[in-house]
Amino acid sequence: MSTRLLIEAFDAWRRAGERMVLATVTATAGSTYSKPGAQMLISGSGEFRGLLSGGCLEGDLVEHARDVLAHGVPRTVHYDMRNRGEDELWGLGLGCDGAIDIFLQALDRNHEPFACMARHIAAHEACAYTLVTTSTAPGLPVGAMVIATAQRSDAFSVPEHHRGALVQASRSRLAAGGAACIQMALGDGTAEVLVAVIALPVRLLVLGAGPDVIPLVRIARELGWYVTVADHRRGHIERLAGAGADQTLEVMPARLCDALETNAFDAAVIMSHHLQSDRAYLGALASSSVSYIGLLGPRARRERLLADLGEHAAPLQGRIYGPVGLDIGADTPQGIALAIAAEIHAVLNGRGPRHFSG
Repeated sequence: MSTRLLIEAFDAWRRAGERMVLATVTATAGSTYSKPGAQMLISGSGEFRGLLSGGCLEGDLVEHARDVLAHGVPRTVHYDMRNRGEDELWGLGLGCDGAIDIFLQALDRNHEPFACMARHIAAHEACAYTLVTTSTAPGLPVGAMVIATAQRSDAFSVPEHHRGALVQASRSRLAAGGAACIQMALGDGTAEVLVAVIALPVRLLVLGAGPDVIPLVRIARELGWYVTVADHRRGHIERLAGAGADQTLEVMPARLCDALETNAFDAAVIMSHHLQSDRAYLGALASSSVSYIGLLGPRARRERLLADLGEHAAPLQGRIYGPVGLDIGADTPQGIALAIAAEIHAVLNGRGPRHFSG
């Protein structure tokens, strides 16, 4: 589950007064559904949001979570699916060939530290956390955590004399990316910690609000992305009501940079079906840092637009994906939206198939 959708579940349960357990994958071996740093939330009433195993282990995790809430003691639950006989004996039927460790901790009455994570994600602030899963360091309990951005840090159950080392571990991981389980020497003891970067939701800018935008908005929303749609045609914008976009703007293409901070977006898709508008949108994005710029339409149209921009097209080098979307044989608005979302997902995760730089 995306971080955005996890936060939405968290906010709903918090408003309802639910107690919660945060489950975090801390280590894996072999083939597993999720990797270190993946998280899910389990409510006191037995509901869960997020999947760590594709649904195979979640029922068992709910029972462990109830015990964690009852006793207030965090724990690591270990599942090893490499032994097929044991897997079948216990009736899990996991179908995986790996092992996974999942750390369960009850959130306190203020719902920290997940509330702290949620604040950073809502502000789209890059951050990483260090979670203590075992400890012999004096005064440092299992479940202690530090969450740090480049500028600030928050500590939960961490003694002052250990904070510096845990903050440094978080910031080092923030620069490196990903997640890792490491051993740390802390004073007269040691601790095993998970250090992980918190994934921020994708921010998508859609330029043009024709009927074919609606399925793209809905797919993006299902993925937990934040979606902004801009168009200069009021009727097109009004048609989007209820589609799920986080923000809609009625703005002339030439004034896009006055209305929006284009550098705030991870990806943009130009699909206005209007040549002059698309040219203006491309010109506006040329000066941005958006790493993926999708352009709807055939190659000849793309080449014409880039030629019209002349030397102003140079900054777009390596960022234009057009015709936009993976080639999956799509011939409906829904299929095209799927192809576009899939390509954005691939490119932003370093799996992009190709680009056209003009």
